Amino acid sequence: MKDIKKDILWRVYLVYLGILFFGIIIIGKVVYIQFYEGNALIKKARQQELKYFNIEAVRGNICASDGSLLATSVPVFEIRMDVGSNLISDEFFNEKVDSLAYCLSKLFKNKSKKEYLSDLKNARKKGNRYFRLKRKVKYEQLKELRTFPILRLGKYRGGLIVIPKTIRKMPFKELAKRTIGYENKKENLFVGLEGAYSEYLEGKKGKQLRQRICNGDWKPIQDENEIEPQNGKDIITTIDINIQDVAGNALLEHLKEHKAFQGCAILMEVETGYIKAIANLQYDSSDNKYKESYNYAFAENVEPGSTFKLASMIAVIEDKKVNLSDTIDTGDGWIVYYNRTMRDARKIRDGKITCREAFEKSSNVGVSMIIWDAYKKNPEKFVEHLYDMSLNKPLGIEFQGEGHPFIKHPKDKKIWYGTTLPWMSVGYEISLTPLQILTFYNAVANGGKMVKPMFVKEIRQTGKTIKTFKPVVINKSICSTRTIDTVQSLLEGVVERGTAKSLNNSIYKIAGKTGTAQIANKNKGYSKGFYNASFVGYFPADDPKYSCIVVVNKPSGEKYYGSSVAAPVFKEIADKVYATQLDIHQQNEEEQGEIYIPLVAAGNQSDLQKFYQTFDFPIDTLSSTAEWVVTSRNNNSVKFGKRRIKPEIVPNVYGMSAKDAIYILENLGMRTKLRGKGIVKNQSVKAGSKVRKGTEITLNLSTI
Repeated sequence: MKDIKKDILWRVYLVYLGILFFGIIIIGKVVYIQFYEGNALIKKARQQELKYFNIEAVRGNICASDGSLLATSVPVFEIRMDVGSNLISDEFFNEKVDSLAYCLSKLFKNKSKKEYLSDLKNARKKGNRYFRLKRKVKYEQLKELRTFPILRLGKYRGGLIVIPKTIRKMPFKELAKRTIGYENKKENLFVGLEGAYSEYLEGKKGKQLRQRICNGDWKPIQDENEIEPQNGKDIITTIDINIQDVAGNALLEHLKEHKAFQGCAILMEVETGYIKAIANLQYDSSDNKYKESYNYAFAENVEPGSTFKLASMIAVIEDKKVNLSDTIDTGDGWIVYYNRTMRDARKIRDGKITCREAFEKSSNVGVSMIIWDAYKKNPEKFVEHLYDMSLNKPLGIEFQGEGHPFIKHPKDKKIWYGTTLPWMSVGYEISLTPLQILTFYNAVANGGKMVKPMFVKEIRQTGKTIKTFKPVVINKSICSTRTIDTVQSLLEGVVERGTAKSLNNSIYKIAGKTGTAQIANKNKGYSKGFYNASFVGYFPADDPKYSCIVVVNKPSGEKYYGSSVAAPVFKEIADKVYATQLDIHQQNEEEQGEIYIPLVAAGNQSDLQKFYQTFDFPIDTLSSTAEWVVTSRNNNSVKFGKRRIKPEIVPNVYGMSAKDAIYILENLGMRTKLRGKGIVKNQSVKAGSKVRKGTEITLNLSTI
């Protein structure tokens, strides 16, 4: 009996000691965790349950030049509901959930009442404390939502959770959309102005502490280290919303009319380089609509065709290789260079034309002959002229993706052929973006000074200007003043007598050049079915304020020439600008309550001084020694500017009286013929050409 008792006690003691041993181990582990691992484990737990999240700042606005919103951040709200906690009793939830489901389906219209009811009940069963009702809710919807059953009790009694967010909106929809830009979510970046000026627009992010709850969701909680986000700054663009609208609509209608693939229209302020309007439209076959989906204006290099003839003429005139009155024989409108034939669109008269006519009538044969004769022995000199005009350099636009100019050089034997020089002279075997071409023409309008195109003029924060952007000069002078004066007369001649006569306007003068370039089809050569039709120029030609380019890509109708496809868009834009921009033409000061000073456009300075002094009009003379002057208004006085009259050069007598014009011209040895009465409106022999003794010049007069 004693042996049995001892055996039992021994076993009991053994179990006891085992339990005691394991208890000591457990207590030891607890102590170890508490004093040695506790802080690390607590920190790890907090990291898993608590986390700081970045709070995006409200992105700044992009505005037109007058402050109109082009892009803005609109507040939206993500709506969630705590249906899994004890905030809402079962009795109250079951009583009101049916009405809530009905209201939600009526407001959002994305689900039926039955679907909302099922979702809410399932979320309640699962204990979901962060159930999403709707991702993007407008403020007006939120106000209505706050009146719904259960939710009207608010956050702590009704479980309503409101998370504010923002989305980007463009009030004018497609208007300049590709230039303004947007967020490319696939590549996680902004394009256009949104991307170029993102450092100003994005602001500074804030910081918010959130706690992990069921289903992996995070709920905001209060924290003393929370940082409020700082909203982004606003950028004020150079875009005029009214002109932008005209440019976009004019381009759209002509793209439709000519069934073109894409096109662009850009309007630039001559002196500053401010882009006042830029439209890019491309056909989308998925819904048969034209959209601002690709920035054709500055991203795509194209062979400019005849618009490049201006650069060729500048080079040859700068080197004094030709006189505009020289005659060349274009024959039947074709010529062969190294077994490759170049053709004109049509034969010009008997083929014998002047160098001026070759440009104004856009003769490929004529211009190529001029350049070939001048530079065939030294093509490098021609190309260096192009480089001196900065045509081989990108403009340095802030946007990503600017096309790089391609201008061949004779030193690169792999791409320079015997036919390259004549074809390059008429705008082939080179490539430029439409914006680069416009910038070049703008330099001619600007007296030779090339300025960088500008899209943004200032940065504002809470309505105050904190940074302004001044015009940037790319090239102080692309050529001599003499050459600029000469080619300006060529561009005016294109409109008055050449391929763009449809733009000849009695109200204001336009200068420019048409272009119709065949499009190369990769390695298959040029196809007659695909063209780029373009017109680029400036206005008013006698005092340039704006330059403009229009390019229409692949018109598929019967018309494909720049004069009939692109020029009408240019005219619509120019007419709108001229009608609305009072600084372009003479203002009617009487309507503004100011003293009206009549202007005599040009004449002998002593005669004009006597006239204005007789009527007590104040005079502001810039050059008291100048014999011949032009007049303009300077506040409440008459401003005199020098009208240059050079020996052996046909002068510009536009705006002069018949008496003064005859006196000047006949003193130079020319014979004058008058048509009409009044002041000189145009002259048959272009200003800037060489005087030939005995040449007859017809002066057309008008009283208007």
